[in-house]
Amino acid sequence: MRWSVLDAPLDSSGRGRGERRSPAALRSAGLLGRLGAADAGAVDALVTDPVRDPETGVIGVEHLRRATRAIAARVTELLDAGHSPLVLGGDCAILPGTLQGLPAGFDLWFLDAHLDFEDGRTSPTGEAADMDLSIVTDHGPAGVLDREGPLVDPDQVYVLGHRPPDPDVAEGMEAVRVDPAVHLVPADRLRGPDAATVGRDLATGTTPAWLHLDLDVLDPVVLPAVSYPEPGGLDWADLAALVAPLVRSGRLIGMSVTDFNADEDPDGRHAERIAAVLADLLAD
Repeated sequence: MRWSVLDAPLDSSGRGRGERRSPAALRSAGLLGRLGAADAGAVDALVTDPVRDPETGVIGVEHLRRATRAIAARVTELLDAGHSPLVLGGDCAILPGTLQGLPAGFDLWFLDAHLDFEDGRTSPTGEAADMDLSIVTDHGPAGVLDREGPLVDPDQVYVLGHRPPDPDVAEGMEAVRVDPAVHLVPADRLRGPDAATVGRDLATGTTPAWLHLDLDVLDPVVLPAVSYPEPGGLDWADLAALVAPLVRSGRLIGMSVTDFNADEDPDGRHAERIAAVLADLLAD
C-alpha cells in the first residue's frame, strides 16, 4: 500500500485539548520514516469555538462543517491519486469527513472503547466525538453534514473493542440508540487467540474497507494518554493480532487514528510506542 499521512488536528471540544497536537507528536516519533509513507500535509481541521450550538447540540458546529469538508476533499484527492490515506486525528470527529471522502460501498472497521452513538440531545458534552458513528449512519443530529442519508450502511459497520455500558445507568442509554444492524464485538471477545480469529473472519470478502482506530480501545494500563480512558480494554498484542489480518486482507483502502492526547505524554514514550506499532502493522 502507498500510504500518505494526512494530519487532521480536530479537537471537537473546541478548547485546544491534546488531541490537536497528536499528529505532530506522532510525526516527531518518526512515524513517516518508519512507515516509508508520503507526506500529505495537513488540513484546516481546527475547531476553536467551544460553544454548543442550540440547534444541533454540537460544539463549534460551523467549524466542524468546515473541517469535515476539508478532510473529505483531501481524502478523495489521495484515493484518486492511488494512495492509501492514513489520517491522523485529532479525535473521532474526523470520521464524518473521512468517510465522506470515500467512494460508496465500503465496510467500516471501527475500533473504539465507546459506541460514539450519542446525538446532540443525549451527548453529555456536545463534542462531535461523542456522536461520530451516529452521524455517519444517519442517526445523529440533522444539519451537521452537507448531505442527507448515511455515509456508510449500518450493516457494513463493525464496532470492535467497546466496553458495553451498564444499561441501568445514564450512559447505558447510548447502547439503546445503536442501530440494530451494526455489528458489535466487545473487548472481552478480543483477547488472546480470539483477537486473531475475529480479525481473520472480518478479513474475508472483497468489499473495500476503512479502518478507524480510536486508541482508547486499548486498556489505560498500556496507553493512559487518551482523553476518555476506559478500563477493560485490549493490550498491544491483542490490537496487533486483530488488525494484522485486516491489513493483509487486500481490502483496506485507508485508515484513521484518533484520540491520542499528546498533553498526557510529556516524555514522548507513548507516541514512540504508537508509531512503532503502526509501522509494524502497516509497513509493506
